[in-house]
Amino acid sequence: MNVIKPLALATALILGGCASETPSTLPQGVTLVESSLTQSGLHIPYEKYQLANGLTVVLHPDNSDPLVHVDVTYHVGSAREQLGKSGFAHFFEHMMFQGSENVADEQHFAMVTESGGTLNGTTNSDRTNYFETVPANQLEKMLWLEADRMGFLLPAITETSFEVQRATVKNERGQRVDNRPYGRLGEMSSYALYPQGHPYSWPVIGWMEELDNGTVDDLRAFFKRWYGPNNATLTIGGSFDKQQVLQWVDKYFGSIPRGPEVNDATKPKVTLDSDRYLTIEDKVSLPVLSIAFPTVYARHEDEAALDLLSDILGGGETSIMYKNLVKSGVAVQAGTGHGCRELACEFSLFVVANAGKMPELSKIEAIVRDSIDEFVERGVSSDDLLKAQVSHEANTLFGLQSVRGKVSTLAYNETFFDTPDLLQADIERYNAVTADDVMRVYNTYIKDKASVIVSVVPQGQTQLQAAAPTVPVRTPIAKETLKHADKVTDTQVADNFDRSKVPGSGAAPQMVVPSLWQQQLANGIEVMGTQSLETPTTTISIALEGGQRLLSADKAGLADLTASMMQESTAKLTTEQMALELEKLGASISVSASGYRTYVSVSTLTKNLDATIELLRQRLFEPAFNQEDFDRVKVQSLQMLQHQSKDAGWLASTAWSRLLFGTDNSVGQPTSGTIESVSKLSLDDVKGFYKQQFHGGNASVILVSDLEQKAIAPKLSWLGDWKGDATPWPELKPMPKLAGNTLYLLDKPGAAQSVIRIGRRAMAFDATGEYFEAGLMNFPLGGAFNSRINLNLREDKGYTYGARSGFNGGPELGSFSAGGSVRADATAASITEFVNELSGFAESGMTAEELAFLQASITQSDALKFETPSQKARFLGQIQRYDLPTNYIEKQGKLIETLTLDELNQVAAKQLDLSQMIILVVGDKNSIEEPLKQLGYDVVSYKL
Repeated sequence: MNVIKPLALATALILGGCASETPSTLPQGVTLVESSLTQSGLHIPYEKYQLANGLTVVLHPDNSDPLVHVDVTYHVGSAREQLGKSGFAHFFEHMMFQGSENVADEQHFAMVTESGGTLNGTTNSDRTNYFETVPANQLEKMLWLEADRMGFLLPAITETSFEVQRATVKNERGQRVDNRPYGRLGEMSSYALYPQGHPYSWPVIGWMEELDNGTVDDLRAFFKRWYGPNNATLTIGGSFDKQQVLQWVDKYFGSIPRGPEVNDATKPKVTLDSDRYLTIEDKVSLPVLSIAFPTVYARHEDEAALDLLSDILGGGETSIMYKNLVKSGVAVQAGTGHGCRELACEFSLFVVANAGKMPELSKIEAIVRDSIDEFVERGVSSDDLLKAQVSHEANTLFGLQSVRGKVSTLAYNETFFDTPDLLQADIERYNAVTADDVMRVYNTYIKDKASVIVSVVPQGQTQLQAAAPTVPVRTPIAKETLKHADKVTDTQVADNFDRSKVPGSGAAPQMVVPSLWQQQLANGIEVMGTQSLETPTTTISIALEGGQRLLSADKAGLADLTASMMQESTAKLTTEQMALELEKLGASISVSASGYRTYVSVSTLTKNLDATIELLRQRLFEPAFNQEDFDRVKVQSLQMLQHQSKDAGWLASTAWSRLLFGTDNSVGQPTSGTIESVSKLSLDDVKGFYKQQFHGGNASVILVSDLEQKAIAPKLSWLGDWKGDATPWPELKPMPKLAGNTLYLLDKPGAAQSVIRIGRRAMAFDATGEYFEAGLMNFPLGGAFNSRINLNLREDKGYTYGARSGFNGGPELGSFSAGGSVRADATAASITEFVNELSGFAESGMTAEELAFLQASITQSDALKFETPSQKARFLGQIQRYDLPTNYIEKQGKLIETLTLDELNQVAAKQLDLSQMIILVVGDKNSIEEPLKQLGYDVVSYKL
């Protein structure tokens, strides 16, 4: 069979490239391993070094923005844990932010934030990484911080910090797993797929009861074993002086002793003798079926073909799974995936059943298996391969639009494959896959092979399961059988400098605001654009003023439903045909609605821009609005609303909007609508809203491309023929009166956590007025990680995984809220702490130290604002939407410098008046109502 291959890149692409440098003297103990700065093709320039203690260092020079990204990846994840003590690697992700010998508790977050940077850490089964993005002048400080926790963490691991972070991890599990619909699906599928003792048989976050099995000495021993420099890769990308960076790296990391030797883990082949069935009863409304087959491991020779098989079977609207399950209406969602990790991969299929049509998962399973058989009968077409291969190329490029994306790619490849840059090799291996390869891997790993089939059903409805469970109930490891580590001594390091001294900062980098261009089309549509040379891609955003704001409250969800219909058939192409054409181009055209706007968003490889624009024309001006499409999309919307009604976060957001803005205003309703409102919508309603919304007079356009204005602007001149004036907004109904001292309680039976919101209506958006000032005021209160609210409720009390406060302003309305998800048994206590923090800040304001902190942080963070195409698009979009001067960032900077403590504290006193605030709690009424009543509020039972 002749196979069409994706078009080669139009030009050789060197991401973040720089001129080759002349050889220079390296610091003693630093060895250059390889240099790859000028390689041709798709390439991330880098140099790789190694320190005498085994630390691998990868440098990626990129002077396009005045920032740096630092990543330290340790080759240790949950797969290195001891059976019965799961969650240690993730536990360390938390502990590594709690200070070290020379960094005080919470100082890591404070220093990075004050430097204008961002930071985080992530853990998976195979690695743990910590990273910061900061202005370029802060690099030395970041290296000092990372080195201190690599070599000097043990003195800070105390029994107290250990217990605080154990509580935080439990809160995280409660929020992300136990209190989330389908939250346990992944971990239970892995439990059934892998034999007991396999490193992937337990979840990364750990089993709840095993989070209590470890001791502080176990944790210290785990760190000593796995977190040495010889098991780490330090990757730095951005604007830096190479010689200076290598000197700093040698200074701060070079004296840290090598840890125990680390060998690659074995990759045991996973096989199943027979199908294994498992059932989870959950607080859900839509049954879900998951089928998983064991396959290979990351970068195995069959990985690429299995990835393409996954895309063909279940990747989007052109797939067999979509046609047989979603298009037919028996499912709300369906798809496939081939997730690969270091030791093993899983080929998975999932279906979210349409509970109103076919809730029985046994019938769903039969359709899935028939779909797999159908794939065998029809084979692999040239279009199948083309769209899958181009999609891989496009996803690769779009993932490299930031220094962080490039650094993460280098760090991943070096950690697992000892080769930082595999971009060109990956493109080539996917493009080399043939139809025969896809069929071969299907026959090898899927056909007639056993799998794990997990049914997730509503509580008490096990009759909907695919089959009776055949997997035994998990038996926890007996705690008394576990061995614990002995006391671990601190590492002794000899330095020739004072490591306790915090490095200074270099001169602040000059903020580079994107240069923009503007023009007006023949019909008055404003177009604003900028050039971005990071990747050969183009982003187009068409914003149409209106959205749900054009509607009456009883039509809530119509803007969203219309946006969904705009992604279906056109007059010339069916939904599947349109999807196929876009996939072959590596492009996407999405339509979405918000409270005040409808957005048409286009993303494409620039080499395919012209073809993508032709499809955009159809999407905008020739929607088919078929009854068959409408019936299916409406059912999907109703089913998803039914699903969302089980999610505590959605319940809280919906109730909060209604309480603040009223049920008779469209702004008080969710943009997805309600079951009641969407049920009444018709195809004529959609057609009518399209005529209201899709006017040239409502539209404005943002362009971000590697093309110059003269090359790209003419390609959108046809939008100048778009007819129609701006659509006026209806008048808002009177807003509800907010009764202070009132607590609204929305019952979510059995909830492990409660969602809290405290706040009121506030100002609309403005860039340099009171709204902006209020945001500054809130920064030390609840805007930063190390704000008063988060440190109190998360770090000091252990009530929550995270708590925040903030102002949210739009074109005509705004709100203030403080809140978070907290342990159910700490609901009342958490409200007390929130109120104390708000009232204390209103009465006493911020301190001079907090003012200096916010000034340094927000001012320096400007260096990070304009790196990626999406960041540039948001910047231009805000200027355009609110008719801001192009130098408004400079004006904000002057305000930050000149606003006094008294002025900001006056804002706090005005905006944080608790007598004007209401409280909303979504949680288990039976367990939390009495403690809430004891707080002295008027407790009102609330229902949506």
